[in-house]
Amino acid sequence: MALSVSFMFRAGFGGWRGGAARLAHMSEALPLDHGHLQKLVTADLVRPDHLLGAHVVTQGGVEGVRFGVWAPNAHHVSVVGDFNGYNGFDNAMQRLDFGFWGVFVPAARNGQRYKFRVTGPDGRTEDKMDPYGSFFEVRPATASIVWDQPFTWSDDGWMAHRSEGFEQPVSIYEVHLPSWARRDDGWFMNYRDLAHRLGEYVQFMGYTHVELLGVMEHPFDGSWGYQVTGYYAPTSRMGSPEDFKYLVNHLHSLGIGVILDWVPGHFPTDSAGLAKFDGTPLFEYADPRKGFHQDWNTYIFDYGRNEVVMFLIGSALKWLQDFHVDGLRVDAVASMLYLDFSRTEWIPNIHGGRENLEAIAFLKRLNEVVHHMAPGCMIVAEESTSFPGVTTPSPFGLGFDYKWAMGWMNDNLGYFEKDPLWRKHHHHALTFFNVYRTSENYVLAISHDEVVHLKKSMVMKMPGDWYAQRAGYRAFLALMWATPGKKLLFMGQEFAQPTEWNHDVSLPWHLADHPDHRGVLNLVRRLNGLYRTRPDWHVADTKEEGMLWVNADDVENSVYAFIRRDPVGGAWSVVVANLTPVYCDVYPVGVPQGGAYRLLLSTDDGEFGGFGTQQPDLTAREEGWHGQTHHLRLNLPPNSVLVLAPTAETIVSDDR
Repeated sequence: MALSVSFMFRAGFGGWRGGAARLAHMSEALPLDHGHLQKLVTADLVRPDHLLGAHVVTQGGVEGVRFGVWAPNAHHVSVVGDFNGYNGFDNAMQRLDFGFWGVFVPAARNGQRYKFRVTGPDGRTEDKMDPYGSFFEVRPATASIVWDQPFTWSDDGWMAHRSEGFEQPVSIYEVHLPSWARRDDGWFMNYRDLAHRLGEYVQFMGYTHVELLGVMEHPFDGSWGYQVTGYYAPTSRMGSPEDFKYLVNHLHSLGIGVILDWVPGHFPTDSAGLAKFDGTPLFEYADPRKGFHQDWNTYIFDYGRNEVVMFLIGSALKWLQDFHVDGLRVDAVASMLYLDFSRTEWIPNIHGGRENLEAIAFLKRLNEVVHHMAPGCMIVAEESTSFPGVTTPSPFGLGFDYKWAMGWMNDNLGYFEKDPLWRKHHHHALTFFNVYRTSENYVLAISHDEVVHLKKSMVMKMPGDWYAQRAGYRAFLALMWATPGKKLLFMGQEFAQPTEWNHDVSLPWHLADHPDHRGVLNLVRRLNGLYRTRPDWHVADTKEEGMLWVNADDVENSVYAFIRRDPVGGAWSVVVANLTPVYCDVYPVGVPQGGAYRLLLSTDDGEFGGFGTQQPDLTAREEGWHGQTHHLRLNLPPNSVLVLAPTAETIVSDDR
């Protein structure tokens, strides 16, 4: 498809598809009575946002807004805003049971700004954002906004059939919306404009999902959205909650799932947010040895308090149910699991161990509730240790659907960054993943973390001159897509962005039309096509029988060969990699059957920026090799990956 990528960012792409339109309002507010408050404090109310926060209601025939907040140690709480000139005496809140406060304000209306004015036990008074706020002012302003607007959904068909995708292709495009593309004046694009541009591009590239960084409200751009203050609200930098729903709805209309980064491990110290909300440690652990992250200058949630656990679980369900999001990638899980994570002083658990038993219980409860209340949604853990059972269902494991394969990432990047002369000394870095790849359900992730902080972009990690770097990077990508596991690639790396990611500016889209960069983009698009259409490349991503090594020990030539298999349907293909800058002529590769073969992919093709090495004979010989009954003799280009399949098979081709 000869389509200019840069053109896609100048044109407007639109169109709606999907099921019957459905009008959705905010859920009706639950009464602020003893019974419902008790359900919250006993961890029986998984949607506390239906109880607390700001709700447009009618009481005694009068329209207004009911406000509710949890501040058990406060001496006084009032709500201030546009409706009372920020006068703290007009709308004092009534202390309710279990440390909650509430008030009905007849003068308040939808769209007005407000804050909670909280006086702590020490007499200090601070204005606070609503923890359950659904919309906020654009930073640096911090007021919450009363918000109750309808939205017309048209994704009923999608919602009825969404799936965790264990036996389906899952290829994720990780995106930081504020820097994926910007307006000509440098300001953020609206969610609705992004919906069409991003959707058209992701569909063109063949990804199945997008994963959005930093979409929840946060005060500091440089945190990339990982220091959240609004756990129930999309950031207002790019529009309203309805604008964000439009983005999700439109992506669904194109057959694209939406995953959000979600941060239940820590929150910022900003005085307007959750920090010391009622004048005391409330959402955070009181002891800094347990409740403060020195690395990130953030507080750690107190997972031993039911109100905090419900706050977090309610946030997860809000996105999955109300915003129709299809999954959450839970950030920094390792920092939650271990009490000694990145610290020298720490408090052991009741058994004297280093595990945070409260956080473990929270994660199990989170995954149980989500899988019950939002079936088909995937929950992914960014977990960097060998903690057992991350993707084992609870109660025996944590209950996540997937875990990022951090070990695979470190081993593979470490290998490819080495001069090819020395790769033979590290040959089994690329085979080690096969030892444990079925111990969890893995996502092979090359995320934003790998292209920042002087780590260089992916293509610039590769050794050699510019041609060798691109060849090595193409080989890396092909092996990544051919290896069992779901896929994730951060934006810009699909067209070999040469610079590190800069969150303050748009991606350099002009490069995507340059032949050197367009070749890599073409390859990623082709890999997505193979991955989506070939069952042997995705059906058994989490099963032992999905892959068989043919040649894992040719250390001197740095050559690898393996077979991907669909154990049910019978489809299979053979993947061969030559990871030195030396041609290997008529190299023998064992295959399990005779007959003619076809070349599905060569990263050396001219379409991808390679030389275009030809294969003179693709007929398998009867002589056995590598433990197989037959063998092919292949010309292996330098720094390349070939993918072949028997000609006789019938596989639906990718027509994108």
